Amino acid sequence: MKIDLTDTTASKINKALVQGRRDIGTPAVGMVLTLVIVTDEENAYDALKAANDASHEHPSRTLVVIKRVSRSARDRTTSRLDAEVRVGADAGTGETVVLRLYGEVVGHAQSVVLPLLLPDAPVVVWWPVDAPLDAAHDPLGALAQRRVTDTYAAEQPVRELGARADTYAPGDTDLSWTRITPWRSMLAAALDQVTCEVKAVEVEGEEFNPSCELLAMWLADRLGVPVKRSLSSGPGLTAVRMDTTCGPIVLDRADGSLATLSIEGQPDRAVALKRRETAELIAEELRRLDPDDTYASALRFGVERLNAAPTSAVRGAEAAVAKAEQAVALAGAAVAKAEESPDGDPSPAEEGSPAKGEAVRTPVESAAKAPAKEAAAQAPVKKAAAK
Repeated sequence: MKIDLTDTTASKINKALVQGRRDIGTPAVGMVLTLVIVTDEENAYDALKAANDASHEHPSRTLVVIKRVSRSARDRTTSRLDAEVRVGADAGTGETVVLRLYGEVVGHAQSVVLPLLLPDAPVVVWWPVDAPLDAAHDPLGALAQRRVTDTYAAEQPVRELGARADTYAPGDTDLSWTRITPWRSMLAAALDQVTCEVKAVEVEGEEFNPSCELLAMWLADRLGVPVKRSLSSGPGLTAVRMDTTCGPIVLDRADGSLATLSIEGQPDRAVALKRRETAELIAEELRRLDPDDTYASALRFGVERLNAAPTSAVRGAEAAVAKAEQAVALAGAAVAKAEESPDGDPSPAEEGSPAKGEAVRTPVESAAKAPAKEAAAQAPVKKAAAK
């Protein structure tokens, strides 16, 4: 059942929803959440279809917010709200309201959406395209417990990941992260079957695919080993190779549907890793509404740190540099003290310090010249013994 409302208000939309439920004989409300979809006219159909399919698992009230662009200055100063109310078979297992905003009301979408939210139910906001860089501080994102974006739809996906890391807030998530859930599960299960140490990892996939970058960052963050990002013709993520002390572990998916898991000493196994539709991804995200700490940790690892040295090596290098700086500082202090002391015999505390004008020797140089000094000191003793 569809009800079209032109130049309407939120109050009239609520009345139309109640009237629609009564007309189809289901006055009771059995929905568990409110899903707000912020999109444009071009992508509204696909997003709404995915939400309707996901509603079979999560009955919800779906609010589709479409911000229409006004062509003239006069239209931009005229506010108007059109709505299309769908209940029954036309709305999956919940209710759907398509909101089209014109004029000045485009900048106040939260005021239109707020009266239409289900009472005492969680709110999820999804941006299929053109998501704000700071979703948590967006007027619509501030209403939600969960904010879903899709970096894959961005013009520069890899750069978008860096921006998401800078503005991350608990409750943010990305469909590019959801796409690699089967890969993460399979790789974790493969490592559970062996008692080996992972030495290096290689992730292979398309060049501008943020899911490949997120999987590589997750592996580097969890394992603490160098991860190499290599390119392939796709589709999507094609292979992960882990070099371990027991031999290589390879998960290869060349055709985008069926993968092969190879573990040293075990027969190869076929694994179903098909590329999932958007409806399946949204349904997975709606299963949990708490913050995803694993996603946050992987996102903050940073794309620029891929193909770098492992964490242990970096820490060792930093410690060596700190010791070298400390030795240089001590040598500089000794030189300054020698220059400030008066002429004459050095005090007991200053014995062994370099004389004025003498080059300061590093600990390594002193250790190298110590045997020569000892041999020179023993020479007179050896001559006396010979006589």
